[in-house]
Amino acid sequence: MTAVLYPPVEPYESGLLEVADGQSLYWETVGNPAGIPVLYLHGGPGSGCTVGARRFFDPEVFRAVLFDQRGCGRSLPLASSPDVDLTVNTTAHIVEDIERLRGHLGIERWIVTGLSWGVSLGLVYAQAFPARVQAMALGAITGGTRVEIEWITRAMGRVFPREWEEFVAPLPVDERDGNLPAAYARLLADPDPVVRENAALQWCRWEDVHVSLMPGWTPSVRYQNPDFRRVMTRLVTHYWGNDCFLAPNQILDGMDRLAEIPAILVHGRYDISGPLDTAWTIHQRWPGSQLVVLDDAGHGGGGFNEAIVEALNSLAHSI
Repeated sequence: MTAVLYPPVEPYESGLLEVADGQSLYWETVGNPAGIPVLYLHGGPGSGCTVGARRFFDPEVFRAVLFDQRGCGRSLPLASSPDVDLTVNTTAHIVEDIERLRGHLGIERWIVTGLSWGVSLGLVYAQAFPARVQAMALGAITGGTRVEIEWITRAMGRVFPREWEEFVAPLPVDERDGNLPAAYARLLADPDPVVRENAALQWCRWEDVHVSLMPGWTPSVRYQNPDFRRVMTRLVTHYWGNDCFLAPNQILDGMDRLAEIPAILVHGRYDISGPLDTAWTIHQRWPGSQLVVLDDAGHGGGGFNEAIVEALNSLAHSI
């Protein structure tokens, strides 16, 4: 694998786009204003974009668009306050936001790339607007299903039993057998800031645990930031507690809409947070897709970023 991340780059344009429901989305564009348009969808839900994500895109080739999804990053209002209305923060709302942003930037069609939750979001968007998507480069493949959510929040307790007991300890005993993200969402909206902060800390500790089996793993420094913790945990529990606002098997049932869209799917064999079977099943339903399995990667690491760069460059040369 010869592809490497590109040097750091600053946006040549950025702004706040007012969309529905009193939301303002931060967006930025990097690279070549006359290049191939490509949209980047961050993970989480609620992680926001990082400056490092700009480095996936060859600045000579791509006009890369990055934005912070509702409630996180530099978008407003942030979801960190329990007073913020999350009923206007759903997958359908974000899909509408993406289309609004595309029109605002005058882009006819674009490559869509995303990581983790950004994969599920990208697939829902592409199924809703296939004519707007030239190709897709997706990494750490997810499908937003209840099975995946139960795996990551409950079944993983079989791998990390002590840590899982610590994870569920803040929850009322009568809620530990139910919808764990929804139970955490209630704690994260508690009027007591001490309750909210403890819940955010415990959730982030579990997030760090369930990715820790990949080679070379180190704890995520972003979880040390209390502002980040408050935003991310409130959004991820809101989405997971509501099955990512998707119908059962919605993404798999809609794969026929993507039949004409080429795609490269990148997944780590050590990704125990999101087992390989989701990527395999989506690949099997998608004739135009190529599945790249990285033997030394998990939910990142092991040449993962470089594989995303290589996928984007390969698609750019083929469309």
